[in-house]
Amino acid sequence: MIRGRRSNGAVRWQRIHAWRSLSRLKLAIVPWMKRREWSTPSSPRGCPAMTEESIRAVLICRSCSLKTAFSFKQSHVTMFVPESLYNITSMRSLLTARELQLHAAEGNKMASPMAYSAAEQKIQLYSPEYYKACVVGGILACGLTHTAVTPLDVVKCNMQIDPKNFPGIGAGFSRIASTQGAAGLFKGWFPTLLGYSAQGAGKFGLYEYFKKTYADMAGPELTARYQSLIFLAGSASAEFFADIALCPFEAVKVKVQTVPGFAKGFSDGLPKFVAQEGVGGLFKGLTPLWARQIPYTMMKFGAFENTVQALYKYVVPKPKEECNKTEQLGVSFAAGYIAGVFCAAVPPPADLLVSQLNSRKGVSAGTIIKEMGYVALFTRGLPLRIVMIGTLTGLQWGIYDGYKTYVGLPTSGGASPAPAK
Repeated sequence: MIRGRRSNGAVRWQRIHAWRSLSRLKLAIVPWMKRREWSTPSSPRGCPAMTEESIRAVLICRSCSLKTAFSFKQSHVTMFVPESLYNITSMRSLLTARELQLHAAEGNKMASPMAYSAAEQKIQLYSPEYYKACVVGGILACGLTHTAVTPLDVVKCNMQIDPKNFPGIGAGFSRIASTQGAAGLFKGWFPTLLGYSAQGAGKFGLYEYFKKTYADMAGPELTARYQSLIFLAGSASAEFFADIALCPFEAVKVKVQTVPGFAKGFSDGLPKFVAQEGVGGLFKGLTPLWARQIPYTMMKFGAFENTVQALYKYVVPKPKEECNKTEQLGVSFAAGYIAGVFCAAVPPPADLLVSQLNSRKGVSAGTIIKEMGYVALFTRGLPLRIVMIGTLTGLQWGIYDGYKTYVGLPTSGGASPAPAK
C-alpha cells in the first residue's frame, strides 16, 4: 500500500500486483510512476512527479525479502513495493539503463530546451571523443566553405598576381568567364577542398586541445584573469600545425588558378609542380603562410570568443543556457561574421606574398616587396577579402557549432574551459 494523502493508493497497488505478465509491467509501471504525484504534509498540493532517482531506488533496491519500504521527503511518504519489482532478474526486464536515460533526457527537455544533461550530451567534454567531434566539425566547416567560395578565391588570387588585367572584382569575374568560361571560376576547387579540410581538422581540433591544455597549465585564477591570452595562445599553436597540412595543397591551388595552361586540376597539377620545383617547392610558401594564417586565426578565435560573450551580455535578452539551439547557432554565425571582418584586415601582405611566391618561380619575398611597395602590399584585394573572409568565417562557425549540437555538444564561445583540478 501507499501511506500518504492519496486514498486510492492501495487500490492502485492491488491492480499492479494483479498483473501477471512482466512485459505488461514493463510498459505500465514506469509511465505510471512518472505521472504519479505524491502528497506530503509539507506540500499539501502534492509533490512533482517522481524523479529518475526515485524510480531507480524503487526498481533497484533488493535489500528485503518480501517487501521494502522507501522514505521520500524525510519519511513523510512511505511506499511498499512487491518483491516482483525489486527482484534483480525482474528489474532488468522491467527497465533497462537506456530507458532510464531516455526518461531523464525527456524530463530535462521539458524543463529547458537547451539543458544538456548527462543523458542528452552523448560526448563528454574534453574527452578523446570530444576532440574527434571537433576535428570532424573543423573538416566540414573549412573544407566546405572554402570550396564554396572558390570563384571569389580565383578572382582574388588573379587580382593579386596581375592587377593590370584584373583591376577589380567585377572586371576579374568578367575576364575569367570570357576567356576560360564558367569552369575557369572553379579551377583549383579540389586542392582547395583537400587542403582546407586538412587545415580545418587541425585548426579547430587542436585549438580545443591547446585551449584546454593551457587553461590547465595556468590554473583557475590565471585562466579567469587572462582568458583572452588562453584563446590567442591556443589558436596560434593550432594554426602552426594546421598550416603544415595546408601548404602543399595551397601551392598547387594557386599555381592552377593563376598560371594559364599549367594544369586542369590537382591530379595533373601536383606531379607537374613536383617535377618543376621538387617536393621542397610545395613548402616554399610555408613561412608566408604562417605569417598570413597565424595572426588571422588568433583574431578569428579571440574575436569570436569575446564577441560571443559580449552578445550574450549586451544583446541577447537571456543567458546562453536558456537559448534554444537555433538561437545559439544564430549567435555563433553573427559572432563569426564580426570576427571575420576583423580577420580580413590582419594579414593582407602575407596573403599577397603567398600568392606571388606560389605563382612565380625563383622569386624571393624581398624582391616582391620591392616591386610592389608597401601600400599595394596592404591594400590590393582588400575589399574582396573583407567580403569573402567575413562571410566565410561566419559560415564556418555556424557549420562547426551546428555539427557540435548535432552530436550533443554545446555551442562554442562564452568562457575558457575550467582547468583540471
